[in-house]
Amino acid sequence: MSESTENITMDDTEEFIPDQHELDVALDNMEFEDTPQPPAKRGRKRQIKAPPPPPPPPPAGPEMVGVRKPRRGGRQGGGTRLRPLVVEDGITLFDIVKSGRSALQAVIDDWIERYNNDRDPALLELMQFFIRSSGCKGTITMEMQEHMQHAQIIRRMTEEFDEDSGDYPLIMSGPVWKKFRANFCEFVSVLVRQCQYSIIYDQYLMDNVISLLTGLSDSQVRAFRHTSTLAVMKLMTALVDVALNLSVNKDFTQRQYEAERQKSQSKRATERLEVLMQKRKELEEQTEEIRNMLNYMFKSVFVHRYRDTLPDIRSICMGEIGIWMKKYPNMFLDDGYLKYIGWTLHDKVGDTRLKCLQSLLPLYQTEELGPKMELFTSKFKDRIVSMTLDKEYDVAVQGVKLIIAIQRNHKDILSDKDCEHVYELVYSSHRAVAQTAGEFLNVKLFTIDDDTPLAKSKRGKKRSPNTPLIRDLVQFFIESELHEHGAYLVDSLIDNNPMMKDWECMTDLLLEEPGKGEEALEDKIETSLIEIVVCTVRQSATGEPPVGRGPNRKLSTKEQRQIIDDKVKLTEHFIQTLPALLAKYIQDEEKIANLMTIPQYFELEIYTTSRQEKCLENLLKLIHEIVLRHTNTEVLEACAKTYELLCSDEYAIKGKCEVARATLLDQLMEKFREAYQAFIEEGEEADDEEEFALLTSMNRITSFIDCHDMTAYNLWEPLMTLIKAASDDKHVPDPIVCKSIRCCVNLLTWSLANLDNHNPDKNALKQLKRNLNEFMSLCRLLITSARDAAEEEAFLAVCDLLIIFSKQLANNAVLAALSYEPDVNLSGQLTGFIECKVFIDDEDEDQDEHQKIEELHKRRNFLASFSKLVVYNIVSIRNAADVFKHYCRFYNDYGDIIKTALGKSREINKVTCARTLAVSLTSVFKEVQAEHGGRINRGSEGFGALKELARRFSMSFGLDLVRNREAIASLHREGIIFALNPLENPEEPRGPPPNIAFLEIMCEFSNKLMKQDKKTVLQYLEKHMSRATHLMRGEEWSPYVTYKNSLLHHGTHASEFEPTVQKHREPKEHKPRRARGKRKAEQGSDR
Repeated sequence: MSESTENITMDDTEEFIPDQHELDVALDNMEFEDTPQPPAKRGRKRQIKAPPPPPPPPPAGPEMVGVRKPRRGGRQGGGTRLRPLVVEDGITLFDIVKSGRSALQAVIDDWIERYNNDRDPALLELMQFFIRSSGCKGTITMEMQEHMQHAQIIRRMTEEFDEDSGDYPLIMSGPVWKKFRANFCEFVSVLVRQCQYSIIYDQYLMDNVISLLTGLSDSQVRAFRHTSTLAVMKLMTALVDVALNLSVNKDFTQRQYEAERQKSQSKRATERLEVLMQKRKELEEQTEEIRNMLNYMFKSVFVHRYRDTLPDIRSICMGEIGIWMKKYPNMFLDDGYLKYIGWTLHDKVGDTRLKCLQSLLPLYQTEELGPKMELFTSKFKDRIVSMTLDKEYDVAVQGVKLIIAIQRNHKDILSDKDCEHVYELVYSSHRAVAQTAGEFLNVKLFTIDDDTPLAKSKRGKKRSPNTPLIRDLVQFFIESELHEHGAYLVDSLIDNNPMMKDWECMTDLLLEEPGKGEEALEDKIETSLIEIVVCTVRQSATGEPPVGRGPNRKLSTKEQRQIIDDKVKLTEHFIQTLPALLAKYIQDEEKIANLMTIPQYFELEIYTTSRQEKCLENLLKLIHEIVLRHTNTEVLEACAKTYELLCSDEYAIKGKCEVARATLLDQLMEKFREAYQAFIEEGEEADDEEEFALLTSMNRITSFIDCHDMTAYNLWEPLMTLIKAASDDKHVPDPIVCKSIRCCVNLLTWSLANLDNHNPDKNALKQLKRNLNEFMSLCRLLITSARDAAEEEAFLAVCDLLIIFSKQLANNAVLAALSYEPDVNLSGQLTGFIECKVFIDDEDEDQDEHQKIEELHKRRNFLASFSKLVVYNIVSIRNAADVFKHYCRFYNDYGDIIKTALGKSREINKVTCARTLAVSLTSVFKEVQAEHGGRINRGSEGFGALKELARRFSMSFGLDLVRNREAIASLHREGIIFALNPLENPEEPRGPPPNIAFLEIMCEFSNKLMKQDKKTVLQYLEKHMSRATHLMRGEEWSPYVTYKNSLLHHGTHASEFEPTVQKHREPKEHKPRRARGKRKAEQGSDR
């Protein structure tokens, strides 16, 4: 092969073979019949002039697979010979298909006319079209066509395929090439369709086209193989359509023949019978010829390319064979063909597996084809079921759809165990998978039985047809043992099962007593049903999927109208029924906590437009009673949130609701004062009863103060008294202290919100400043106390208030006095808290998983609160050094938080952030040094972890060397100073500096330096080492040598700047940008 082919993108035609053990077992037991051989020729019909199906492709080599060239024909019709390659004005078929501006049918009709006039030049046009469509610019001449075999032509085209890149039309990006692919497929289909009544049977056109494409499909050049395989597959699909048309015509002719033959002797037309018999015979011969073409192409191309090394080719094969099976089951829906899909279900590429499932889906959806799928299903059912858990979500969705089709039309195939695999997917984090699994649940479990009579409640009310389905749904929810994930189950079903919005059915089950033959609901079932009711209400009113089910997308106009309608519908229903539900379950905390959230999704205007004031009064009375009766935080917060919405300014019911709220808050404050007074009077001798009374009253106040302004109730003094007592180590229970701190934070926030931003009350301003300083002083004392709960609550309070009262208030001159900035001591306290409370190892093995998760969540909250102070530049970035150093060690627990804080810190100040990273590295280095008695063992686990930390830090700078230029240079400077200071080793006067091993850590950042900066850093290093008075020899000096070598490996980068590094100044002059390829090559050499 000539040298011009050296740069061609080739790959071996080594075939893809699934390697799963279960596939091997399946193949050993498979008893598929071989694909039937083409029948012998009959009459004038002959086989395609091409060799028998070739053996599997040989490995890549200089020789091409030969394809015997069909018989050449001369010109027909005696017409004038047309120009061979040009259709019109130098425009070829390839140009027409690429542009897509002409109707392909007209183009092909013109080509057929040229073919009828002189078939050799027209065939040459078509052959050249396939060559050009492969990305080859070589030209087939008339002499080549007349004197060379197709294998020789392909070899010549391969030699002329001199493209440097591996791109070719089918894989090139852009709208032009995307359109070309569609036009290419349409061209092949239209070509066969327009030729099906004439030249397709001339034993010349199809022989040559199939021979050429078969040879190209065995090529080592990927472009030839890909393009020709697509053409052959589309050609087969088009021939299948021709075969179907022939079948229809043959049946019609047969009916005509039978009708004519059944006529009486006097009316029968003998000549017509002969014509019909001759026409039927001709159609049978044409059908046989089409089948022979299909068989030949299947064995010559499909059998080898379905396991090609290129996934796109495998996907094409799997997509088209499904079409053939669906359209022409009499020929292709056979175990000899189905086995290829079954084997490819194990493909390593998701798109190929997806095409297999998409091919199988219409086959299983057609009930009549069931008997032909029995053997396939028995062999590959387990694989199909396992694909519902595929790592590619599109494949998993298609797998579930296939299982649904099997369940609908072949109910006895799936076992209970198979179904359970799909049941669990309704809780999947991927919404499409979960909703498709919900469709399976509808088919398998939640289908209304029309023959079952409707039940009645005890008082004679007819139950909804959905009643048994709702009972089954609740039972399924309970048996799944995922009671905290009801929202996910609802989201999986709400769009495809109307029972999920049948709130009347659900509330009847809860409120109506069971009738004859009905079972009463158990407590567990009632609790689960209420949770499902609340989840359906929430999603219907908001249209938002649960957390973790993908990003919130913009709703369409239709979806928004549906939400409005659902909100009105649920409001009209629950306005009437919710008071009854609250009254029935008023003693049950869990049920009440769920039910109290329902009014938050009401269309509250309906209370006035529908004249439902009586229902509103009942609701307010029940909320009042619930707050006074319960102490559960979840219940109280739900009530407080509901009151907040009821008292919104935009609703006419605001006045009535505010009166009810004020009455409730007055009663709560009265109870608090009584409990507080009793607790203070008892002092150290307060018993459990006084403590419980104070705690419960504070619990109610804490829940309401989050949503409602309670600054008018003079809570500050008693709360501060309790906090002061705790800071003085007096006996105040931690829960009471925590509630007091939380209330004080809310009071300060409400006080700030109540100030007029333009003309605030001076006395209120001074009082707020006094209260803030007093509270922050007490919290600083509590952070260092031995009371864990109070210490943690005080830390969160300080972090929140530092953000609320940050220096941004200075932007408003009248509020600038309220700005509170942390001093060095406070920053140190916060950093010390993080070090002691967050970055610790779990040593309690007795702690269960739920407790561990809760503890981790709490620690993440602490770290996030501190990180916000760094991100908003409230505390210095340098305070984050003790956080960044734990990036690798605690990556699984806090990696996302630390990574975000690191990125935001770099946005604030790149140089300061880089120096902070240097501090983090030196801190860890000192710890490793201390572990080994002041020496560094560079082979130790601790030193390896330090190198990994440096590598992570280096990766965080990204690939833009110019943007991080000063920061990286600053980091190297800090590293060199630390490594070489002190230069003299007090323990070994002739030895290297004690910290010299740190230079090996700095090597991780050398690839982030630009070429000229490497020179500068090297000069800086040598300047410091010039003061060394001893020889730099031995293994102990290897970090210095390694670091120096990393700076000596110069490369060139995209931008050239002055060779010195100037602090805090961006380069002003850029040289012209170089070509992308050259720049990448240079950067590659630099690395």
